[in-house]
Amino acid sequence: MVLSAIAINCTLKSSGDEASSTDAMIGVLAQKFAERGVALSETLRIADYNVLPGVTSDEGEGDDWPELRAKILAHDILVFGGPIWLGQISSLAKRVLERMDAFLSETDDKGRMPSYSKVAVAAIVGNEDGAHWSTSQLFQSLNDLGWTIPAAAACYWVGEAMGSTDFKDLDQTPEKVTQTAGMVAANAVHLAGLLKEKPYPG
Repeated sequence: MVLSAIAINCTLKSSGDEASSTDAMIGVLAQKFAERGVALSETLRIADYNVLPGVTSDEGEGDDWPELRAKILAHDILVFGGPIWLGQISSLAKRVLERMDAFLSETDDKGRMPSYSKVAVAAIVGNEDGAHWSTSQLFQSLNDLGWTIPAAAACYWVGEAMGSTDFKDLDQTPEKVTQTAGMVAANAVHLAGLLKEKPYPG
């Protein structure tokens, strides 16, 4: 069975700015997914697009969300990446979740949202506390919006409190992060395969 995965990076930086630690963490997960035979097709950096505020799937002229939505839903696995800001997920991550709110009213004839039978995992980085709070925000919201969250679905790294070292600045990935990424990928691929073969009945 062929599975596909895509990542979104909800850093506040556009691609033209400095490198993103979130991209670095997504890269760690991408390697582990590849070892399981699942290629990460691309990483969508949300700051590069004009995602208008709102709770529908198309907020009109100039809105880039419809294109992003179509790309995300074309895959079996979503890697939802983002940094910790002020101890919580970034404003762009919250905007993506707000736009996915439209799924609640976009059900099929069996009551299933477009995200049903698709799997989501998290990639979180920061140099402050908040990894567990950020993942709890993400997972509750994503589950409400139809995504399935596997066991051990978050890979994260937090640096020294009030420190200046970012994940992307590390000489090597900590062993525990690598181990966790492997578990996240293994569980996500396993669950996505089961759901693709036998989707939720609705």
